[in-house]
Amino acid sequence: MKILADLLTALVAALHVYFLVLEMFFWDRPRGRKIFGTTPEFAAASKSLAANQGLYNGFLAAGLMWALWLGASGVAVRVFFLCCVIIAGVYGGYSVNRRILFVQAAPAALAMGLVLIR
Repeated sequence: MKILADLLTALVAALHVYFLVLEMFFWDRPRGRKIFGTTPEFAAASKSLAANQGLYNGFLAAGLMWALWLGASGVAVRVFFLCCVIIAGVYGGYSVNRRILFVQAAPAALAMGLVLIR
């Protein structure tokens, strides 16, 4: 169970690194606009907001990687950052796009469940 919890936590961290890259570097590029469903005008106008959001996703990834690096002594850190991801995913699913629940909140919730039962 520990290995699966670690792998799922690492997956959540990797997803947030991917979100960082998309939001900070590809937001106004064709790939980013396609993924987020934005127009060139909207992407240009909101580029700095997206970059800021990407930075926050990077902090979530860093926190999860730190928790993994700490090993058994990092369980509280892992629970904290997974809670942050779940809350952000639920809020994003409610306020932006329901898909965020499945892409962000669900993997973090599964990881949290595995961390808590191990």
